Amino acid sequence: MRLLRLARILWVAQRFGLDEFVLGHERVRLLRWAVRMTLFWRRLDRPRGERLRLALTSLGPIFVKFGQMLSTRRDLIPTDIADELALLQDRVPPFPSEQAQAVLRRAYGRTAAQVFAEFDPEPVASASVAQVHRARLRTGEACAVKILRPGIRRVIDHDLELLMAGATLVETLWREGKRLKPREVVQEFAKHLDDELDLIREAANCSQLRRNFEGSPLLAVPEVYWDYCTPEVMVMQWMDGTPISRVDELKRRGVDLKRLARAGVEIFFTQVFRDGFFHADMHPGNILVEDSGRYVALDFGIMGTLDETDKNYLAQNFLAFFRRDYKRVAAAHLEAGWVPPGTRADEFEAAIRAVCEPVFDRPLKEIAFGRVLLRLFQTSRRFGMEIQPQLVMLQKTLINIEGLGRELDPDLDLWATAKPYLERWMSEQVGWRGWLQRLKEEAPHWGMVIPQLPRLAHQALRGDHLARVEAGMGLMLAEQRRRNRWLMVIAALLLALLLLQALQPA
Repeated sequence: MRLLRLARILWVAQRFGLDEFVLGHERVRLLRWAVRMTLFWRRLDRPRGERLRLALTSLGPIFVKFGQMLSTRRDLIPTDIADELALLQDRVPPFPSEQAQAVLRRAYGRTAAQVFAEFDPEPVASASVAQVHRARLRTGEACAVKILRPGIRRVIDHDLELLMAGATLVETLWREGKRLKPREVVQEFAKHLDDELDLIREAANCSQLRRNFEGSPLLAVPEVYWDYCTPEVMVMQWMDGTPISRVDELKRRGVDLKRLARAGVEIFFTQVFRDGFFHADMHPGNILVEDSGRYVALDFGIMGTLDETDKNYLAQNFLAFFRRDYKRVAAAHLEAGWVPPGTRADEFEAAIRAVCEPVFDRPLKEIAFGRVLLRLFQTSRRFGMEIQPQLVMLQKTLINIEGLGRELDPDLDLWATAKPYLERWMSEQVGWRGWLQRLKEEAPHWGMVIPQLPRLAHQALRGDHLARVEAGMGLMLAEQRRRNRWLMVIAALLLALLLLQALQPA
């Protein structure tokens, strides 16, 4: 089976001319010449990025998903390839209803008819890892039932082995191989896939995001019905809405597109800076819009997280960009440890200025902020900056949000929309509001510690006293040992005198 799969991959690779990615090294120039002579009839009149995209599409859903992930690593791959891979769509035929029913029977020990009041055997959506069916609980709630593809883990494991073998080959033979770190990319992809294959994890992500936006007028997140969730099945509230890509339908329904675009920016920055927990797969297929203009989030398999340090330095970077304070941008990178401590701040500042100044001479609404951030990462890499996975996911999400917003409102000024929010957030973090918030967060801890202070103080003093006693005893013993040595010397001298006196003649 694996040999057949490998043979198909090799056939697709030669059909689309992917050998140029592997045979670019001088050490295999004879093999490159032989391939060209053998395949002299082949016409490669399309750009390499387009050929790679078509090849991945031909190889199936796992390779499509790999290409999607690879498109986010613009810090590693050429721009022309990344742009083409970003066009990949995760659309695959649904698996048969009988298989879906079998998964449900294995998960619940009962048939779908026994578990749900209604279950539509025809899926409403299908992707590479799972598909979704509409159903109704016996308590009356309409729900979406997400079912993992049968046997998908085995297929993924096989394809990952082949991808890793290909990555090793690319790293060995292609002149750019070592710089692009293809094996690390495959390992990162495997981790994302492993997360998506556990629907309990996805349900937990959904539940957390819903809690973060409880009662929000901007974003609706479905409720998870935990009693029906297993690693292979996720059941959540059914959400109605218009796909965000259907702009004409949104206009017909009276949705304010400019307001919708601004709300998308606010949702993104709220997730990032308030919660440190953001939806990292915000492409149009995962977003609906209610008639009221509220966003509806779907598919929670890929989420990003940021700690307090990341949030703080990101906010400082964003604000410094808005103010064209490149010195502060360089300092923030150094303080965050994103570049080596020995980096010269003035040289790093000059490199950042070279990236940003040409951009700022254009109207703000014409600036693609996501791409500016990408160029900054690429510049930072020249100074030894280690790629931060959470920042790569953030950059990918920001590009999605910016592209989505400008599709809704071509005049969207992302910078002007985001700046007041960021300034308010920084004020809340640094000002008296932030001090009160941290005091509130620490209150439960202090509530437990304060009653224990007398005992802790007594233990500390007692420990200090014991330490002093032990130190004193140590000095006394050292002094006694010193004295004992002198006594031994004196005793030896006395014994020697007595012996000498005894040996003298009378």
